[in-house]
Amino acid sequence: MSRRGPLAPASAPAGGRAPLAALLEPRSLAVVGASARPGSFGDTLVAQLLAGGYRGAVHLVNPRYREVAGRPCLPALADLPEPVDLAVLAVPNAALEGQLRAAAVAGIPAAVVFASCVDDQPTPPGTPPLAERLAVIAREAGMAVCGGNGMGYFNLEQSLRVCGYPEPPDLEPGPVAVVSHSGSVFSALLHNRRDLRFNLVVSAGNELVTSTAAYLDHALELPGTRVVALFLETVREPAAFRAALAKAATMAIPVVALKVGRAPAARAMVAAHSGALAGEEGAYQALFDAYGVAQVATLDELADTCELLGGRRAAPGGLAAIHDSGGERAHLLDVAERAGVGFATISEATRERLAAVLEPGLPPTNPLDAWGTGNDADEIFAACITALLQDPATGALALNLDLTTEPTPETSYTGLAVTALASTTKPVAVLANLSSAVDAEEAATLRAAGVPVLEGTATGLAAFRHLFAYRDVLARPGAAVGAGAAPDQGVGSDRERWRARLGQGRPFDEAEGLAMLGAWGIPVVAAEVATDLEGVLAAAGRVGWPVALKTAAPGVAHKSDVGGVRLGLDGPDRLAAAYAELAGRLGPRVVVAAMAGPGVELALGVVADRQFGPLVMVAAGGVLVEVLADRRFALPPVDRGHALALLDRLAVRPLLDGARGAPPVDLDAVADAISRLSVLAVDLGHRLAALDVNPLVAGPDGCLAVDALVVATSAEPLTGR
Repeated sequence: MSRRGPLAPASAPAGGRAPLAALLEPRSLAVVGASARPGSFGDTLVAQLLAGGYRGAVHLVNPRYREVAGRPCLPALADLPEPVDLAVLAVPNAALEGQLRAAAVAGIPAAVVFASCVDDQPTPPGTPPLAERLAVIAREAGMAVCGGNGMGYFNLEQSLRVCGYPEPPDLEPGPVAVVSHSGSVFSALLHNRRDLRFNLVVSAGNELVTSTAAYLDHALELPGTRVVALFLETVREPAAFRAALAKAATMAIPVVALKVGRAPAARAMVAAHSGALAGEEGAYQALFDAYGVAQVATLDELADTCELLGGRRAAPGGLAAIHDSGGERAHLLDVAERAGVGFATISEATRERLAAVLEPGLPPTNPLDAWGTGNDADEIFAACITALLQDPATGALALNLDLTTEPTPETSYTGLAVTALASTTKPVAVLANLSSAVDAEEAATLRAAGVPVLEGTATGLAAFRHLFAYRDVLARPGAAVGAGAAPDQGVGSDRERWRARLGQGRPFDEAEGLAMLGAWGIPVVAAEVATDLEGVLAAAGRVGWPVALKTAAPGVAHKSDVGGVRLGLDGPDRLAAAYAELAGRLGPRVVVAAMAGPGVELALGVVADRQFGPLVMVAAGGVLVEVLADRRFALPPVDRGHALALLDRLAVRPLLDGARGAPPVDLDAVADAISRLSVLAVDLGHRLAALDVNPLVAGPDGCLAVDALVVATSAEPLTGR
């Protein structure tokens, strides 16, 4: 994948440039609304632009002035002496439409819009909103537009500051590219005091025509980009966004995302558990997992993660940590358990090396407290760090401490960390416990030497979790279906038959849903539909005693909610009595099914997400599916390795290894069922609105789908009653 080199000279002609390159790497630009009034938006914008060191041609436009900042000021864009790449529109809403149209007429391929794009005055009935009118102008002209309602952007690789708000004057370029839907986050990151440096920072605003996907794609091509940070409110071009994330994965450039507004969204097909549980958060979790995106919860976690991922990649193994405090070591262990960070299991040889240098009473373990009396601390720490780093089980090392002011930094922790980094190819970072106690000078010394300084126990450990996860993403093969679940295996011509059946709009009963699962090779219990006692008894003889009896009344989605399930019926008399009771309350139509053996109940599902297409769900099953909300989502297809990883992330995962004497579950069989279900999701595509498999009973000899709820796209939603 190519990475662009330096720009062409500033004197190169503007014509023929791609709109996004013209927007973010302009060779020339015009500022409309340049001002000589001190402190005004147009004054601040021009001052930052000129002081930043931008090498391209800058033209100033405002009919009120003949000169601004000692430069000529033109009345209008039509008066430009030469073509330009970018029109920077520092004008209010009332002037936006006219100025963007003028830029389009002048053939300018890109613009930046700061104003809110909301009409200040009432418009005639039927007039589209200002934002829509601006978008039409831009699209018809093929223009790229940053904003509106944004703060512009900084391209620090090109010393270019297109921003009318006062930002730090001494910014140096660095490895992080940022795209933010929040102007405040844009500004906060630029003002960070931890020396987190950027090459491109974009305030995307309300994305009139140019979306985050386009900015991400462009950032990946910049020579200095080593990591991309996203602050997202929504994704307006899902297909393009997925393509950009796939490109980042191919180029091995990590993406760190903070997605806000994650409260569960209402779903049309609420009858299906998978749809009700997915919401917007489930879709983004699946999307980010698919492409190895580090999803963070706070801005502090974002900063720590960007700093760590902007450096070295983790080696195989887990985290090794060294401390100067037993209490803070215990604190790290507590936080690491919550954060899901695994520690390296160091070898006996490494333990012996540690024991040989540690003071009496200090156990040679990982994490390691190496502080005894403090005598010869530097030598002890240096030897312990070397031993931990040289252990094959160590994937990265954290010096976990309070980075307070030291009298001789070069011979204390700072010097130890710098020396450690130089001695290995593994990541080495200082993990400070209290951000407000971090000494700025020592942190700057460490960062200048390439040692990340993570500012908080929880956020630092989260950053290490993302570091290890990204290593694992780079190591895994591309998406593939699981073993034995190839699209044409066990399906054949049935695929078109089931597509046609979904298109008919008629509701599915449980038996038909199970039959559809079986066509894709998912193990299912034997089940038949019956409508009278004679049929019920005959079906029981065919599926085998004991049986389950369930209502198949039209419109009932969740049978247990209406008392519509009877289990373990082991003879004709019990079956007849149960049928009489169910038929009297819920109608004569029932499903007679074989009983599954004992096992752990899981739930699988498919839901059609409006942005990203089908999602596959794996969750705790039975009545717990919505009570616990213990679930994970994935974009199909899902291979066996990914399916096992989804299972590992469930809270009920320990049950699958056997609990209270129960035998362990056949995990490979469950993973294969998940993989096959993911192929079904791909094959049936947009025709399938939602599908629940609940429960899937998993035991030592395999798994069985016991119940299936199918909702076709064209079908009316089912409701419990």
